[in-house]
Amino acid sequence: MARSPAKRPFFAAAAWAILSGIALAAPAQLAPFKDALFAYPPLTAIGDGGDFIDVDYSELRDINGRDEIPERRAKAAYVDRAPLATQEEASLPTPAGPLAIMTVGNAKTPTSIVLFIHGRNGDRRLGMNDWTFGGNFNRLKNLLSRAGGLYVTADAGSFSGADRTRVGTLVETLGRDHPQATIVLACASMGGEFCWDLAGDAAVTRHVDGLVMLSANTPPTKLAAMRKAAGARQIPLLLAHGTRDKVFAWDDAKAVYTALRSGGYPVRFVSFETGNHGTPIRMIDWRDSLNWVFQKAAP
Repeated sequence: MARSPAKRPFFAAAAWAILSGIALAAPAQLAPFKDALFAYPPLTAIGDGGDFIDVDYSELRDINGRDEIPERRAKAAYVDRAPLATQEEASLPTPAGPLAIMTVGNAKTPTSIVLFIHGRNGDRRLGMNDWTFGGNFNRLKNLLSRAGGLYVTADAGSFSGADRTRVGTLVETLGRDHPQATIVLACASMGGEFCWDLAGDAAVTRHVDGLVMLSANTPPTKLAAMRKAAGARQIPLLLAHGTRDKVFAWDDAKAVYTALRSGGYPVRFVSFETGNHGTPIRMIDWRDSLNWVFQKAAP
């Protein structure tokens, strides 16, 4: 996706490209990788023209059948360790102190970038663990690496103001250094609240092309702040939630989806029937989800 650092709206970008004699790039898309293992199971229902996905989730099938040690180690078939060849630890200097990050993939000229923010009691290592959550993070690493993309995780600490400054600086740095890349924030649980605060900062939001919220709280006031910070741009939003989530209510996330969709906003809701708070992290189909975000974010 070709864009300026200021993220021109579609028509302005198109006019700029035509006047410059430059063709608009096609949306980034991720090629299949272990789709037979990670695609949503049978009986999953799709509605609202593909914007609502009701996933038939089963702990017996989707945890016990997928893990060698339930909830601790995925079966070997779900993991491919090739991305380790480019996996690195790094420290980014920021005005609030150094930020510990990890990266996998094309760090020089990425076609797309996914930044994952963990929930409470996590750190940058959670989203880099190849064996937990049924191998789903390993698949994400493989999908992006094979597509010339970059996957990044960061320490969000205690989600303090200083932590927001550090991670906000990371987003701004990624946007400044890689203006050609589609940048997606993927945020889990309490990390979602943190990401909403980041998205409400216009200096940060101008670099964000999409949001994926996994089992996250979705306060209407913070969503409104993000939309105000984004100005004329509509940042695609994917919400994924288990119906039995006891931390953040499924009904609240569904209500946000319904309101946004009725107003024509680019939003998708992935519901995991009988799923708990952590279910979307294990079960989200990263290829399907990110390709939807990339398509909606284009150009």
